[in-house]
Amino acid sequence: MSADSAAPTPTGAAAPSGTEPDSSPDVTVRRLTGNLGVGAIVFMVVAAAAPLTVIGGGFPLAALLGNGAGAPTMFAISGAILLLFAVGLSAMSRYVPRPGAFFTYVGYGLGRPAGVAAAWLAILTYTAVQVAVYGFLGMTLGDWVAHVTGLTLPWWAWSLALVAIVGFLGYHHVDLSAKVLGVLLIAEVAIVVILAVVILAQGGNDGIRFDSFSPDVVTSGAPALALMFCMAGFIGFESTAIFRDEAREPERTIPRATYAAVISIAVFYTFSSWALVQGWGSEFDAQIASDYEGFIVTTAQNYMGAVGAEVVNILLITSLFACVLSFHNVLTRYQHSMSNAGLLPKAVGKVHDKHHSPHLSSLIQTATALVLVIGFTVAGLDPYLQVFTWFSGVATFAIVVLMALTCLAVIVYFARNRVAVGAWRSWIAPGIGLLGLLAVTVILFDNFPLLLGDVDVDGNPQFGALTIGFLIMIAAFPVVGGAQALTMRSTRPERYAKVIDTISG
Repeated sequence: MSADSAAPTPTGAAAPSGTEPDSSPDVTVRRLTGNLGVGAIVFMVVAAAAPLTVIGGGFPLAALLGNGAGAPTMFAISGAILLLFAVGLSAMSRYVPRPGAFFTYVGYGLGRPAGVAAAWLAILTYTAVQVAVYGFLGMTLGDWVAHVTGLTLPWWAWSLALVAIVGFLGYHHVDLSAKVLGVLLIAEVAIVVILAVVILAQGGNDGIRFDSFSPDVVTSGAPALALMFCMAGFIGFESTAIFRDEAREPERTIPRATYAAVISIAVFYTFSSWALVQGWGSEFDAQIASDYEGFIVTTAQNYMGAVGAEVVNILLITSLFACVLSFHNVLTRYQHSMSNAGLLPKAVGKVHDKHHSPHLSSLIQTATALVLVIGFTVAGLDPYLQVFTWFSGVATFAIVVLMALTCLAVIVYFARNRVAVGAWRSWIAPGIGLLGLLAVTVILFDNFPLLLGDVDVDGNPQFGALTIGFLIMIAAFPVVGGAQALTMRSTRPERYAKVIDTISG
């Protein structure tokens, strides 16, 4: 085993609650506590994926820019890749009883510098997706209120109000957020399932067909682009491990929640998108091309009337809200874990006496969102074409890189420590998942200008100043993290030796 790797032993019991002193004199590990079950955690992470937003926004783009009616198959392929990723992630969670998720697992598998680099890349990932959705949500809510009441306010006013509401919920115990997310998630999933059932019950536009899964349709157009957009729809499911200290029987709850999240998301996306294709049949491609932004609302109008369309419109807004609330909770716990590892100031790791929440970390994340929204407003950025498009592109690219690193870390960890978990969980499933994620990484890099809207005068993607600037920003975060780890190794060796072991939010 290398000097920079850590090898915990498997555990069958949950980590103790309360305050636990570390052997380093300047370290106090502050644990979160809770009693979250599989269902509550699944609600939290599936809400982060914003399923209605993906079906209403991501799927039309996957079909328009990708492979048309073959896009539902790309959801299934994405789910298969991420299920293989989840096998290694779940196996690792039993042997690394820490809630740091990506950076914990990368640290144990690939060494402390890589783990710290992954920590900062994760912070960038979830901050980017959260602020992207704040822009889209502020614009969408503002348009809806203006339509219903005539009240017109700029997008940033709504975004700032929502930042405050999310901050209030995030400051309190995670159970409150879980209850809110549970209600919103059930509502948005229910309306899509109802719409799908109505479409199928009426026989679609010209009969029920399964062309979406035929090889010639799946490989038509640009399936790689479709895969890119479909993969983005899963962001959030992998964060189950971050709630470890707040979970009931975490050794069982976390793996089950991880599998349940990725399977439920994949099945929902594949079935729902296929049903929407049936709603238009042979007219699907033409409808997507002419009305991709309002595709799901128009479909609901056709099959469920004006009331159904209005319900879908409202739930699109609540879906976006659920997304930012869930990512706020994930980010606060990442920061909390990093504080306990000595990577952020100690105060960030404090736990509220009454709410048992990482309240200071929540306040920091709320302030970060406020500053970014205000900054984008001052810069005059468009909330959809720039804030949402640019930063969701950053998040998609970064999350796939993180997943690939985690798969590699799982393989290296089990091989180095000779842990008897079986070939399937230790290297076969993670290995196949790694190959799939590397392929997606190449696709994302090649098409990154498209995600950012960086095109030339003829509309062709280019690696211009915008793309290069964002790539430098993405690279800067893990570089800073690696430098922080190496600096700690030379200046605070005792603390460095514990940097992964003390990640125990």
